[in-house]
Amino acid sequence: MNTSATQKMDIQKVESSRIGQVDFDNLTFGSTFSDHMFECDYKDGAWQNPTIRPYGNLSISPGAKVFHYGQAVFEGMKAYKDDQGKIWLFRPEENFERINKSSKRMAIPEFPHDLFFEALTTLVKMDKEWVKSGLGNSLYIRPFVMATQVGVSASPSTDYKFMILTAPAQAYYTGDVKVIVADHYSRSANGGVGAAKAAGNYGAQFYPTNLAREKGFQQVIWTDDSEHKYLEEAGTMNVFFRINDTLLTAPVSDRILDGVTRKSVIDLAKHNNIDVDVRPVLVSELVEAAKNGSLKEIFGAGTAAVISPVSAFSHKDVVYELTKPEDSFSTRFKKELMDIQHNIGEDPYGWRFEVL
Repeated sequence: MNTSATQKMDIQKVESSRIGQVDFDNLTFGSTFSDHMFECDYKDGAWQNPTIRPYGNLSISPGAKVFHYGQAVFEGMKAYKDDQGKIWLFRPEENFERINKSSKRMAIPEFPHDLFFEALTTLVKMDKEWVKSGLGNSLYIRPFVMATQVGVSASPSTDYKFMILTAPAQAYYTGDVKVIVADHYSRSANGGVGAAKAAGNYGAQFYPTNLAREKGFQQVIWTDDSEHKYLEEAGTMNVFFRINDTLLTAPVSDRILDGVTRKSVIDLAKHNNIDVDVRPVLVSELVEAAKNGSLKEIFGAGTAAVISPVSAFSHKDVVYELTKPEDSFSTRFKKELMDIQHNIGEDPYGWRFEVL
């Protein structure tokens, strides 16, 4: 692979920071960006001109292929600052591997490992004051790639732009969520791009999610595309079900994203001697467990929300309420994850990555 890993990065600093204009106590997730951003272009078969510059608008042709054929993938990561002022990432190698896996599925050239980490750590160090300490605070990191070749022929682009944006963040969801189990719309299909973080996956979810919100629910638990018999993901998160004291979750596949938080929850559960059953989970099984009282918890797991408990689900217009147990798995896992991320607790797994 031709790379620009040996090229010198061009660093352009802001004349004055915008940080003083930001109310960090009232952030809307993903809408306030820090001072700098990274960009790198793929042209003539190589990644070139790696640059960190002040955050700002791009100039791009309306004929760029990203607008016409959706060749775009992204990742979601976070940086955390502990009470001593050190900054940490959480399992960044997983995000690097997944964005290249997503890129490959979308016929986008893979990005070089060394350049990815140089760009990522340099950017976070430059905007270190935007990373606030305290549980729940973080710097959300959004690497993404898009097709920039001009032309509307239905073929893969020859040119791409790789970027990293960062945004200060607080908790993504506050409180528990109510969900609808899908019985018509699907997130993805066998042989499709459900396992990739392709931009179009998420755009296609908005309409059925809006329908759910009109009925008073915040998210959708997606089901398989053919029979809607199997439970797959919850909104933009992987989903777990606790039946009695066993934790169930669907296996990854063409349709289901291999979530970093999902992997971490499974490892935490095993470390806590909790039975984990990774297998296809039937909708009928969930409904029966809700009826007989063996369904103790449902929760989503993802980078933005970390752990998001579900207080009720609806299927075929029947609503099943859940009461969080005193020995809640979701509460335990969220605390253990956040303690690791914020360098409060021990990290026996080697998940923390020190930036500064």
